[in-house]
Amino acid sequence: MSFDLLTTVETGGCSAKIPPRQLEELLKDLPLPADPRILVDISTHDDAGVYRINEETALVITTDFFPPVVSDGYEFGLIAAANSISDIYAMGGTPLVALNIMMFPSTRIPMGVYRDILRGGYDKAHEAGVSIIGGHTIDDYPPKYGLAVIGTVHPGRIITNAGVKEGDELILTKPLGTGIILAGHRMNMTTSSQLGNAVGLMKQLNARGAALMHKYGIRGATDITGFGLAGHALRMARGSGVTITLDMNRVPLLEGVYGLADQGCIPGAAFRNLDYTEGETLFAEGLNYNMKMIAHDAQTSGGLLMAVAPEMSRELLKELHESGHTEAAVIGKATRKTETALMLA
Repeated sequence: MSFDLLTTVETGGCSAKIPPRQLEELLKDLPLPADPRILVDISTHDDAGVYRINEETALVITTDFFPPVVSDGYEFGLIAAANSISDIYAMGGTPLVALNIMMFPSTRIPMGVYRDILRGGYDKAHEAGVSIIGGHTIDDYPPKYGLAVIGTVHPGRIITNAGVKEGDELILTKPLGTGIILAGHRMNMTTSSQLGNAVGLMKQLNARGAALMHKYGIRGATDITGFGLAGHALRMARGSGVTITLDMNRVPLLEGVYGLADQGCIPGAAFRNLDYTEGETLFAEGLNYNMKMIAHDAQTSGGLLMAVAPEMSRELLKELHESGHTEAAVIGKATRKTETALMLA
């Protein structure tokens, strides 16, 4: 179906999120339910909620949707579904079933595009072993798509952003830069190779990373999406009561990202994320400005940031590389809490 979905939006993907500072302000006074079966709720700003069913099983529940990040409906469906399912993986869960969430303007875009988006979502869900069993659509412009996903996890094996320990090393499983690449594409500043690499990355499931987290006994992790590497690392540091230091020279980047940032192609979401982190972040004197902003670039369907004991990091990294996460890297470390929750060096 030859309809360009990017003509319907100014900001797509996880860049369309409400700024994190504003979101926290909105949520801080909401009452939290008092139920001992709720194991994870919004108080820790984790990737998903967790509800205990019995001593062996808890439900991991999440939802995510956003406007288009690519022109093609089928590819949009693939990316949106991979992004939605990622929150289950980040909590250590196994995704099982999902519902479609669709906003689509039935009189402004050919209905064949609607079918292509759903087909992409179905195919990515099928790849993840997830059954889409229904959904809901409203007539709305611009289009938006995602999933509500339910998975399971053993109550004793939940992975949260509050599980980082002093001495842990931080491994990032995917390179950064999808927000910058997508912005550059809209301004005709990217090559087909650069865009293709970013799209391929966004379509990649985090399933293997989740399996390896269980193998190596990891309890602290998150996935990197709309608040950028720095924003999500800050939430991990806060929740875990540690200071996280990230070495930006070791952070893997998508092809062309640094050059685009150097030309001033830095999306507005990066500045909103910087506004969120800077009050609790120490920026090293020699930190390159472009790398500072790349650390705050909003990612769509980004990688996992996992905290692992240093004696196991080399072997875990080897298995990640062998499983297709070829650019996974150790990018930082957690230390005893200081006055600063996050340090970028």
